[in-house]
Parts: sequence; structure tokens; C-alpha cells
Amino acid sequence: MDRTGTRLLAIIPAHNEADSIAGVIDDIRAHTGADIVVVNDGSTDRTPEIALEKGAELLNMPFNLGIGSTMQTGFKFAYGQGYDIAVQVDGDGQHDAAELPALIQPLLDGECDMVLGSRYLRETGYSGSAGRRVGTAIFSRILSLMLRQRLTDATSGFRAINGSVIELFAHDYPRDYPEVEALLQVHMARFRIREIPVRMRERGGGRSSINTFRSIYYMVKVLLALAVVMSRKKAPRVESAK
Repeated sequence: MDRTGTRLLAIIPAHNEADSIAGVIDDIRAHTGADIVVVNDGSTDRTPEIALEKGAELLNMPFNLGIGSTMQTGFKFAYGQGYDIAVQVDGDGQHDAAELPALIQPLLDGECDMVLGSRYLRETGYSGSAGRRVGTAIFSRILSLMLRQRLTDATSGFRAINGSVIELFAHDYPRDYPEVEALLQVHMARFRIREIPVRMRERGGGRSSINTFRSIYYMVKVLLALAVVMSRKKAPRVESAK
């Protein structure tokens, strides 16, 4: 439980993050009172053993299913356990847990339903690859037009959601490369999104699965997914039972 009295869960999706997962767990505990669940996405290294040694809750996927299915498993856990807020903190150490109090504050204040941590809303010194910056800029521009609000970091996985959006994602969440599509899903369900500036670091270990071919595939697939979502009739807003 967080010091605010709100039940807060940090969801860490992890695939072969043995080099960094312990530090990520320690970092979260140093800055919040959040409960922690590691969703192990078919790791072949010591990621699950380290998570248990650090005292985190552990959920094991049967094999490597990808970030969408892994995160939905975390959201189902959060919904089933009645958490008020869930935050996504990647297992590679890029997300700075010192930013978590600022990330959840707009939710605590009732200002929005989802908070997106942006690397580009202000100058933070984060670079990343040129391909990622271009892709993020394209998706952010497209989503800004669709949502009719300015977004600068549509591909950021550093995000927090309230109980109503936890319920939405527990029942329906994009499978492959879900970050961009999930923002449109939240908007279509008539929830409010806010973006705040955050610092992010370089990976603490492991290796990114996004190469040049995957980057092109990613952009094409997400653009098609956005078109499909926009073609749907607006979904009714999901009201939390809590």
C-alpha cells in the first residue's frame, strides 16, 4: 500500500532481465510503497528466481508471448486483487522510479484516468536511436490529431492508470506493441489521458528486441491497428465497480 492509503501495484514485464531486475525492484521500493508483481515472459535466464529472491510476486507466462499478453496478465492480477492504481515499470532499468510519485499524483488528484511519462515533453537529455525518435514522433503526431490533444511520447511504456482503466485493460488489451494502440483504446472508452515529463535512462541490461526490420514492421502494424480501432463504434465507458 502506498503512503497515501491508495493500493498501488507496480507491474514489471520481464524477459531475460537478470542483469537489471533486482535493481528495478529495489528502485521501486526506495521511492514508493507499491506492491510489486513481476510478469515473467518466458525468460531463459535467472529473472524469475531473482524476482522471488527480492520478495516480489511472480507470475509466469507459459512461454514468450510478448509485451501485450504479459502486461494484460499483470492488469488481470491488479483487477482481481482490487488495486486502485497500476504502474508499468519496465524490467530493463530504463524507467526511473524516482518519477513514480509524480506519475501517480494526477490520478490521486482525480485529474485524469491515465498518466503517460514523456521523455520529450521537456529537455531531459534522453537520446535513444534515431529510428525510435522518428517513429515516436510520427505516432505522437498521429495520436495528437486523433485524440485532439498534444502527445509527445506515444511509445512510452512508463505509464500509470486508475482502477477503471485497470478494469478496461484486464478485459481487453492490444497484443503486439500495445503502447500506441492502448492510448487510442483509452480515448475511445472516453477516459482522460495526461502526459507529464519524466527522466529515463539507458537500458540497465538485456538487449532490445527492436531491430531495423522489426521497427518497420512495428510502424506498419500499429498504423493498421489504429485504423481498425478508429473504424469501430465508440466503446461505452467502463465504470469501475470499486
